[in-house]
Amino acid sequence: MAESSFPGGNRRAPDTSLAERRRSSRFPIERELRYKTLSQRAEAVSGIGKTLNISSSGVLFTANHDLAVGTRIEVSISWPAQLNERCLLNLVARGRVARREQGQLALQIQQYEFRTQSLGTPLPSSALGSADGPTVQPKA
Repeated sequence: MAESSFPGGNRRAPDTSLAERRRSSRFPIERELRYKTLSQRAEAVSGIGKTLNISSSGVLFTANHDLAVGTRIEVSISWPAQLNERCLLNLVARGRVARREQGQLALQIQQYEFRTQSLGTPLPSSALGSADGPTVQPKA
């Protein structure tokens, strides 16, 4: 790494690795996740996985499909917090596959919302994104 001179002595230049250039901090959150493709031209592909990390602009998760970069997808993530301490939430995000690695996909989030889920009801397996209650919009 290159050395730079700063007031107060020589110090290392800031790290400009990929992780440091991200515009949003990533948080290592592991949650159950369901995903599905959103293409109208091809048959929908759906699967389950686990989040590896989350930021306000993306999600890295395990996947049992190797989707192409640019594929439009929707993910539904079991959120760890409850609304009013009694209503489970799902984070539903839509966007495009930004990159793929063995068994992992990175989603670049373009749109998201929180949806309610009644207690004791697992993530829907047949209708990803359906909700048992009203949509909860994030505060701006």
